[in-house]
Amino acid sequence: MTITQQSASVSGLSPEALISQLGLANTVVDEKALANSVQRFAEQKIVLPTFAQLADPSTIPASITAGVHKDAPDARNLFRVHWYNDMDGNRVEVPNYVVLPQALTGVESPIVVAFGDRFPMITAHKVLAAFSCFVPRVITGQFDPTRHRAVWPSTGNYARGGIAISRILGSRGVAVLPAGMSQERFDWLDKWVADPSDIVRTPGTESNVKEIYDACNEMAKDPENFILNQFCEFGNHVGHYAVTGTALAHIYEHFRENSDNKNLRLAAFTSATGSAGTIAAGDKLKDVYGTKVVAVEALECPTMLENGFGEHNIQGIGDKHVPLIQNVMNTDVVVAVSDRATDELDVMFNTPAGKEYMATRLGLSAELIDALEHFGFSAICNVIAAIKTAKLLNYGPDDVLITIATDGGALYPSERVKTLARRFKNDFTAVDAAEVFGEHMGAIGTDAMIDCTERDRNRIFNLGYYTWVEQQGTPLDVFEARRSQSFWRYIRTYQPVWDNLITEFNARVAAQ
Repeated sequence: MTITQQSASVSGLSPEALISQLGLANTVVDEKALANSVQRFAEQKIVLPTFAQLADPSTIPASITAGVHKDAPDARNLFRVHWYNDMDGNRVEVPNYVVLPQALTGVESPIVVAFGDRFPMITAHKVLAAFSCFVPRVITGQFDPTRHRAVWPSTGNYARGGIAISRILGSRGVAVLPAGMSQERFDWLDKWVADPSDIVRTPGTESNVKEIYDACNEMAKDPENFILNQFCEFGNHVGHYAVTGTALAHIYEHFRENSDNKNLRLAAFTSATGSAGTIAAGDKLKDVYGTKVVAVEALECPTMLENGFGEHNIQGIGDKHVPLIQNVMNTDVVVAVSDRATDELDVMFNTPAGKEYMATRLGLSAELIDALEHFGFSAICNVIAAIKTAKLLNYGPDDVLITIATDGGALYPSERVKTLARRFKNDFTAVDAAEVFGEHMGAIGTDAMIDCTERDRNRIFNLGYYTWVEQQGTPLDVFEARRSQSFWRYIRTYQPVWDNLITEFNARVAAQ
């Protein structure tokens, strides 16, 4: 029995449904397309890393990336699509992270944050999601780079990651994202796309995910457009489970080994849901440590919390729907965070008055203050959610919470200018810093949270029906299969299968 058949027998889905509806193939489905990819990769001397290598980069020869700038459009940078880089692209033994002290967070529990802006090319971890969605489609012959255009629907970073991946893998990429995203995202795209028409701006901002779907559904009518929708590509889940989950486990183990407190436990992982790829790392941590999985969203658009709607500016965490790849039934806590907090703390972390306040009034080290510049909007959101979780669950000094900074403050200067003008009359003072800290860090409570029961999880799961079955045409049996944890366990069995196919693919490329 093949793995596809095993998965089908457990999930209740046919092998055909796994491939046609979910894109989950464990064998080559189109030999001609695969042969075209092999030829293209051979011409451009492209070698693919395996997911196992990205989870443990010590297995990657350092010579592969020697002399290659980390942000160059060079296929060798695929071997840097992992958490083990410093800011210069050099390999590190343990992923870069920071531990936030009680003076900043107000809670005794250590909050550990991994830095996502160490990833190559886009300085955000979403390039891993793009790799995880794209490569399984190539190695099974579903995507043909000589015929298809890779279409990347996103609210920003995933689209940038997709453009980078498709460009260095010899295909044309199209970014689809809301027109209201930060200017820095569009500046980057302008430099990387093959043609200006490859940037498709949809109406709205971070909250307008459906408009992205509508644009992609229209584009999908052209058979040359291949939609790589991160919200329903299960490679996104598999990649983060294997790579991000392993990296976060390593960070926790390193922190525990170097701590004076030998009673530490990994209590919770907080992650804004976004496409729900990153939160798969929480499933890995729960499997290993029993860690609670905390799903985070914007208070201005409380979809999981209240089946609500609205607009917000926590760029990178999309909403108004529950992603198909979100393992809702494994969620322990739901938290909502206001974009007023993320906007204003971003200003505090990146202005002289804010830094002076943190140094003199909070007693934070210069090293920590510098580290806070590497927190983008969603990172600040994740940290606030960790603080709220520690308070809700009465965590103490033995309880470690871990999260990620998906990108850094360098992606948001244009947004910072808007916040300064709108809320501080372009003059952020010491008094403003004190007020911002007091409101958004000093007074964090346990409002807008759910300590989930089974009924809560079922309610949130059922909410996804309206997006995926009614709007996007996902078969009901495919939608329902995701309710069982056996489905998710078997989804993850594809990782070693894909690694074997990557190895075979590389051998064919080398033989050309």
